[in-house]
Amino acid sequence: MARVSPSQSGVFNTEADQRVERFTESVSFDRRLYAVDISGSIAHAQMLADVGVLTPDEASQIETTLLAIKSEIDAGDFEFQQSLEDVHMNIEKQLVDRLGDVGRKLHTGRSRNDQVATDTRLWVREAIDLIDERLKTLQTAFVGRCEADADILLPAYTHLQRAQPVLAPHYWLAYVEKLARDRARLADCRRRVNVCSLGTAALAGTTLPIDRQNVADRLGFEDVARNSLDVSSDRDYLLEFAFCLTLIAEHLSTWADEWVLWSTVEFNFIKLPQQFCTGSSIMPQKINPDVCELVRGKSARVIGNLQSLLVLVKGLPLAYNRDLQEDKEPLFDSFDTVAACLELAAPIVAGAELKVNSIRSRLDRGFLDATTLMEHLIKLGTPQRTAHHQIGALVKQAMEADCRLADLPLEAFQSLNSSLDESVYDVLGVDRAVAAFQSYGSTAPAEVKKQVGYWKEQLSLD
Repeated sequence: MARVSPSQSGVFNTEADQRVERFTESVSFDRRLYAVDISGSIAHAQMLADVGVLTPDEASQIETTLLAIKSEIDAGDFEFQQSLEDVHMNIEKQLVDRLGDVGRKLHTGRSRNDQVATDTRLWVREAIDLIDERLKTLQTAFVGRCEADADILLPAYTHLQRAQPVLAPHYWLAYVEKLARDRARLADCRRRVNVCSLGTAALAGTTLPIDRQNVADRLGFEDVARNSLDVSSDRDYLLEFAFCLTLIAEHLSTWADEWVLWSTVEFNFIKLPQQFCTGSSIMPQKINPDVCELVRGKSARVIGNLQSLLVLVKGLPLAYNRDLQEDKEPLFDSFDTVAACLELAAPIVAGAELKVNSIRSRLDRGFLDATTLMEHLIKLGTPQRTAHHQIGALVKQAMEADCRLADLPLEAFQSLNSSLDESVYDVLGVDRAVAAFQSYGSTAPAEVKKQVGYWKEQLSLD
């Protein structure tokens, strides 16, 4: 963030080179902090009045004028000047132009360093709340599918090879769990964000009788930063938020990649809402999953932004260094990117249609019931490794005969394990395989129903 320019400081005897002005300005991107900057300044002015540094009338004049400036910015009637470098000086200059010496008193007891840190914390706090709400909306979209899709079976994969059958709601709730961890991380991050930096001044504090708890209470902070030297350089909370955004982007990328595959003719599992697809400029038949592809692709930006931020702060000495001005653009870009992806993900999830007939017609391929059959042998007393080998041999026979396990004659099963009888067919087939599950958190129908109920309660959907 900007420091005082030569024209505003008595120590300089020359003006800044215009190339430096262009190089150091940040108002082109930090202007979006204007609302939190004004909130922080109003709280600071009110505190200064409470401790007697300002008169109540001066604090009132400052508050009224700052709110008027905010209204002008809201309406697009405020002209930000590059020559004033950043959003803070643009607002302060207008305050001084309108109030004179009263406006000049606002910066008493604070520095640009703690002002910037406070503004960023206020902005990140609001950003966390917005992302959390959109994550909840996406969770709701997944849970909202569960009742209609309750009896649909899907093949689950490892190594992109068919593995075992699962209920569709079990699949949806897997993403709900990932998003729940994202929300938990954000909530934890918010605690460390919600600490008041204002009043630590440049790095050592101030000799003036300010009341930092007063400001913290006015701005809704839960705690007050304890070390003034730490405040100027601390961007941990910002990096932590960027990390949380990166994991969210990763989860969205996984979902988007899966649904891109599922929407292909080769998979033919899902029909995406056409209002979130695009066509081809030359191939008239194409319905391309461009939004999902971009959700997948934009995760790269968010990952890159986190790396930029980590490298930015890795070698900085205490306390403030101008390098930290470079934290805003990757922060804003990551937030904007993830917020936009979440905004589109929820209606795509809610509006997509599973192609039930296509899925069902191929569920018997890939020997999805093999593991269930192996565990049936284990229940009969066969050691796991022995049962694994025996079922592998049966799968080989079925592959050579181009048939399902359920199509093999009883003799084939008994030739490998004499303990098997006609009851072996009771665990074969995808429906029986799913019905056989018992463990907590599994795709067992009763367990999935419990989990759907749990998430409806958590999301207040009942």
